[in-house]
Amino acid sequence: MELKKAGISGTLESSDVMITLEPGNGGIEIELTSSVEKQFGDAIRKEITSTLTSLGVTNARVTAVDKGALDCVIRARVKAAACRAAEVEYAWGGGSQ
Repeated sequence: MELKKAGISGTLESSDVMITLEPGNGGIEIELTSSVEKQFGDAIRKEITSTLTSLGVTNARVTAVDKGALDCVIRARVKAAACRAAEVEYAWGGGSQ
């Protein structure tokens, strides 16, 4: 999946994460802001990276503002932002179209 423009998903509400994806300069770069970064920062970065990798995204700049989101919320927000950035629809039941 190739990112064509910026894509945003999520909110700044408690238990959510706001993900902004943009085409990158090679590889996946993650800028994370989280009140629980010391405890869960590595896990959050790993979840973002593995979700992007599963979608075939290899070149992205990610800005994540975490408010205590669970892994399933992180995955959903990353998928939604990636589809918006790539200008494709996501078939939530079984993969991207």
